[in-house]
Amino acid sequence: MTWLIPDVQSLGRVAVLMGGRSAEREISIMSGTGVLAALKAKGVDAHSFDPAHQPLSELTAQGFDRCFICLHGRYGEDGTVQGALELLDLPYTGAGVLASSVAMDKVMTKRIWSAEGLPTPAWRLVDSAEATEAAFEALGAPMIVKPAREGSTIGLSKVEKISDCAAAYRLAAQHDTEVLCEQFISGDEVTCPVLGTGKAAAALPIILIRAPNGNYDYENKYFKDYTQYLVPSGLPATEEANISELVVRAYQTLGVRAWGRVDVMIDAATRQPYLLEINTAPGMTGHSLVPMSAKAAGLDYGDLCVWLLGQAALDHSDTKVGGHA
Repeated sequence: MTWLIPDVQSLGRVAVLMGGRSAEREISIMSGTGVLAALKAKGVDAHSFDPAHQPLSELTAQGFDRCFICLHGRYGEDGTVQGALELLDLPYTGAGVLASSVAMDKVMTKRIWSAEGLPTPAWRLVDSAEATEAAFEALGAPMIVKPAREGSTIGLSKVEKISDCAAAYRLAAQHDTEVLCEQFISGDEVTCPVLGTGKAAAALPIILIRAPNGNYDYENKYFKDYTQYLVPSGLPATEEANISELVVRAYQTLGVRAWGRVDVMIDAATRQPYLLEINTAPGMTGHSLVPMSAKAAGLDYGDLCVWLLGQAALDHSDTKVGGHA
């Protein structure tokens, strides 16, 4: 895949949206700070903008031409801010309103993937500790319990015994009214970024993740250096090709555009890959995986940021107030 880097003068005045009100605010600020510095280094007229402290109407008042979304989680990755930017007629990076909303909801994502015949671990949607125990009996041990609409492993538990189900449910329910119980897949954990839109979407190099004791949690993702990231992954070529094809199909099925990152578990016994989730506003921190994979493909962090900014779009860019296309 080749990447046409746009002329930075054509990008206009850019707001890098970071911070926000989600549980991932801290990571969002880390991502946004990195992107802002990279864009400025490339000569882009870029400025930070925190929706937690400024109304979005200020984006038009301050004359911004497009937005780079570095918000993670709710109010930033779930279609909320995308819808507001559609109303403001401000092009933005990443997936549109519907794709963002669906991809943020792990249950809806799994329903769609399953309907399309794409492999994803078995699951149950639960609303109580008792339902979590019933899911444990159906799915087996160990089992993953997590909020349906959070990221960065926030509120996630790995349940080994039925007696741990109630605590796992309570933890997840602190973050979401919908709690997902998911079959645990034992094996290799990989992630694969995708760039492009529609038929032009293509997978970047797969990253094999080796976390301490297999615990790829919030701390190991963002703040510690013990996790190993292997790119090239070292997987057999045919296996890597199959996973790349699978993640592109998963990305296209949800209608994601411009960029995203798909997380996959490979069953150790069967080598069957299972789709876990998709991130439509992936992290851009020093530990983040999309920049790591892009670098392996020959696209450095700064050029990646400018390319993504050049892909900023609207769902309804042909529609103007008071007229028709």
